[in-house]
Amino acid sequence: MILQDLVEELGGSLVQGDPEWMVDGVNSCEKASAFDVAFADSDAAAAAGLGSNAGVVVLKPGAAKEYPRGKCIVESDDPKLWFAKAAKVLKKRSLSVGIAHSAVVAPDAKVDQAVVVGPCAVIGSHVKIGDGTHIGAGAVIGENVTIGLHCQIYPRVVIYPGATLGDRVVVHAGAVLGADGFGYVRDPASGAYTQFPQQGTLVIEDDVEIGANSTVDRGALEETRIRRGTKIDNLVHVGHNCDIGEHVILVALTGISGSSTVGRGAVLAGQVGIGDHVRVGPGVILGGQAGVFSGKTISNEGQRPGTVMFGTPARPLRQVLREQAMLTKLTNAARSGEKEETSKSG
Repeated sequence: MILQDLVEELGGSLVQGDPEWMVDGVNSCEKASAFDVAFADSDAAAAAGLGSNAGVVVLKPGAAKEYPRGKCIVESDDPKLWFAKAAKVLKKRSLSVGIAHSAVVAPDAKVDQAVVVGPCAVIGSHVKIGDGTHIGAGAVIGENVTIGLHCQIYPRVVIYPGATLGDRVVVHAGAVLGADGFGYVRDPASGAYTQFPQQGTLVIEDDVEIGANSTVDRGALEETRIRRGTKIDNLVHVGHNCDIGEHVILVALTGISGSSTVGRGAVLAGQVGIGDHVRVGPGVILGGQAGVFSGKTISNEGQRPGTVMFGTPARPLRQVLREQAMLTKLTNAARSGEKEETSKSG
């Protein structure tokens, strides 16, 4: 791809260099070649980038007083974001084409011609798969599943019957989408558990990414929905009937119990635990290992923007730190008292 086309697509300004320069990919300053893009978002990084072998360097405006001759320079207000978008544009697609001989595709499945289906994948009855989608080796796509355009389904993903995926969805290896939720009704007389019906649906909207070995359950009677642009890390569990808002971040080992909602732009860090029927408001940030009890609502109301909620029950980090400091003082005072009593008795 020529540099001028990349700049026109992503924005920024080409302030030096050949607009016809060929660009093959992105790389770090240390490993970049003449056909790679590197980025710098600090003064130190700018010096490294300008001194590297990278043919194209993306910098903030005014990051350097002068630029080395022969190097292509793109100025952007957010070089890291520009670099990330360039990586997606320049990403090399798999060389495989068509449907592998060992794949099993139901006769009534609607698979567009540009779809790639890897070895030993299984495509069920009445499945619809859009143009440009890749289905990895050993993936299992259940009956009546719909997958949109330009999705990437990595090896060994399992998508249960009836799930719907939008466009440009990425699902990493081992993820399971649309399994039964963990819902049971207990017989008080016998103590036996009977499964509550798990016959709802799962909807994954456009531009969602789901990490390796993560699981998202279908709704019990209605739906579970992961909204546009949300990014889910590895080893995350989302229970049945949940509604995860747009552009949410769910970090590894987070667990969200059934019938909970997470508002737009919220961030749930590693090992966050969410009880059932919880409401996490838009933009809320829950720090690592934070917990929210069942039925509770947590929001940014009355808090400064960017406030991190921490601990269990989750509360502002400053409050947690004050509580810990007070606990330390009380503990030290108690120890001092014990020492005085011991010395008197001795």
